[in-house]
Amino acid sequence: MRVLGYMSGTSLDGVDAAIIDTDGHEVRHFGPAAFTAFTDGERKTIGRAVELGLRWNGYGETPAIFIAASAALHDVHLRTAGKLLAANGGALDLVGFHGQTVLHRPERGLTIQIGDPDRLSQDLGVPVVAGMRHADMANGGQGAPLVPAYHAALAPRVAAGAGPVAFLNLGGVANVTWVGADGTLIAFDTGPACGLIDSLVQARGAGAYDADGALAARGKVDGAILDAMLGHPYFRQRPPKSLDRYDFSTSRVDPLSLEDAAATLTAFTVEAVALACEVFPRPPRTWVVCGGGRHNATMMRALALRLGDCRSADDFGLRGDFIEAEAMAFLAARSRLGLPLTFPGTTGVARAISGGTLSLPARAPEWL
Repeated sequence: MRVLGYMSGTSLDGVDAAIIDTDGHEVRHFGPAAFTAFTDGERKTIGRAVELGLRWNGYGETPAIFIAASAALHDVHLRTAGKLLAANGGALDLVGFHGQTVLHRPERGLTIQIGDPDRLSQDLGVPVVAGMRHADMANGGQGAPLVPAYHAALAPRVAAGAGPVAFLNLGGVANVTWVGADGTLIAFDTGPACGLIDSLVQARGAGAYDADGALAARGKVDGAILDAMLGHPYFRQRPPKSLDRYDFSTSRVDPLSLEDAAATLTAFTVEAVALACEVFPRPPRTWVVCGGGRHNATMMRALALRLGDCRSADDFGLRGDFIEAEAMAFLAARSRLGLPLTFPGTTGVARAISGGTLSLPARAPEWL
């Protein structure tokens, strides 16, 4: 199948999209990929939906702004599709749609992603698979991380059977997938990644993020504050476990200068990842780093010092900015084939389980 996958992450910067050819087991071909940034108005509306979603917390009447935010998100998805379809060179068979997470409460079996997959299916004229977390959570899983099945498919391109290998995604939250030489999967959220640093920089009027880790490079880590942050109960929980981006705050670094606060939060991300190694049966031979955090040179140097061989996904011929979008395409194909999306070792679900809901256009392709 030729599948378009979408991802709108917790960084609230825009929408990633990628096309792959896949049989649900491996990627046969990597098609075009594109990123579309939110306009200021779209970011404000979607960000407000996230803010009110956290206040709402799943109780009472659903915030009305979810409707406007879903409409804004839909417009960005269509603009992104326009970039890709002209370069695609063939009709799509399927779309994998994630939507924008506004609330994730796995302890209550609750996860909310806004967006309109039914409308997207009609406007693109292609079947859309969405809601890929829900069956997992209905069967006792955390609903996250969702990407490990795709990491496992990519592992042979990295490890050539000599594993174990770890995929580390540094988005708003950091998550890791440990892939054993025999295909065993262990995955969980390690802690915050770029989300806290972005919030710090934005709150202090210093831009959208710490570009290249320049602020952190000029700062000094406050060891006492770092130790206090690492004392959070989350780090004492055994995986599987998952986070909402907003489960942690920047309040502990408020007394510090911008540079020292950025350095301390960067060290917090790194040390939280290092703690993850304690649950792996064997240390990873190689760490493959995906997501926006791999562009932070200060963070990457610190990770290499703590973890060993730690390289950007791009060094292995992968598209580090689009792995999650590719994963949504891959999971959509697996959903249509009834293949598992999540596993006991990745989300804590009772058994390996498929999932996803299908939206069909008014006229479905003949292959369905």
